[in-house]
Amino acid sequence: MASILYLGTDEGVVTLKSEDGRSWKLENHSLKDWEVPEVAVAPSAPNKVFAGTRGDGVWLSEDFGATWKKPCYGKRGPGKVRCLTIDPRDPDTLYAGTEPIDVFISRDSAKSWERLDSVWNIPWVRTVDYPVAVVEPHVRDITVDPKDPKTMYVALQVGYMLKTVDGGANWELLNRGLDADVHTIVLHPENANKIFIATGGHDARKGVAKGRALYSSDDGGKTWQPMAAEFREEYSIPLAIHPKKFNVLYSAVANGQPGQWRSRPSGAEAFVIQSTDGGNTWKKLEGEISKANKSFVEAIAFDPANPDRMYAAQQSGDIFGSEDSGGSWFKLNVKAPHVSDMKAAHA
Repeated sequence: MASILYLGTDEGVVTLKSEDGRSWKLENHSLKDWEVPEVAVAPSAPNKVFAGTRGDGVWLSEDFGATWKKPCYGKRGPGKVRCLTIDPRDPDTLYAGTEPIDVFISRDSAKSWERLDSVWNIPWVRTVDYPVAVVEPHVRDITVDPKDPKTMYVALQVGYMLKTVDGGANWELLNRGLDADVHTIVLHPENANKIFIATGGHDARKGVAKGRALYSSDDGGKTWQPMAAEFREEYSIPLAIHPKKFNVLYSAVANGQPGQWRSRPSGAEAFVIQSTDGGNTWKKLEGEISKANKSFVEAIAFDPANPDRMYAAQQSGDIFGSEDSGGSWFKLNVKAPHVSDMKAAHA
């Protein structure tokens, strides 16, 4: 049995393989002409991976990333994909969030798509602005309730969050008590009303948010409380719950936003953090990964066959592993292009 890592990068999808979790080799590197913000792996089929491209829709590989096909041609479907989610109860159902803002659903493994036009029934969506010349307002993350697939949350880049409880027929804007720049949404595995989010700290820097980078809700998004106030850093993307220990959470935080990182020698000044009490308190994880703080950990993933084995991928393309749930770290002997996402599988 081998461990597999799928990386979404600025230069396509990279597949890494290891027989022991320590020594890795590059198996495949495909779709090199496209930026791939997110990949999605079918839980019961580690060979089957979807790639959301920023410009050419959703592609599919069924041989661990060796070859790819685009299931949907000449039909209405997503173009600039920014996030991709597989329905936790149905591996043939996918959700794609795009740039500009739209949400698409496919029920046949990306062969055909339905645009959820109802998103635009929320007047706020038309007002969302993203002040970056080369980027339009977009959907940053889509999270589906594993026990009730009709309940879904959508993160809008600098546009707060949307929630539906009827499969997308109607939506509610969640915009009170949280940062506007929602990057990642995670639901507690045993209590779907418990929500954790990682944000870009847009409102924290403006001085209008009560928190910094991380927030939680106990009531399905009606009210929010700041997390990780122990740190002054106000930018985050990755957010993950340990697959077996649901009170253990991981994230990464950085000082300022990416434009500031590029303008200073110290870079992101970033580090990985952990909570062992459901997000109430957090600590910085030390060791090898804390020394590489110029780059930012963009993604965190757990080995499905060994949940205490986890990986952290930096934007720089460096990847770190841990065999003890983040207690200690080692650097993998491989490097990828600029990383946007990482998913782990076991074959």
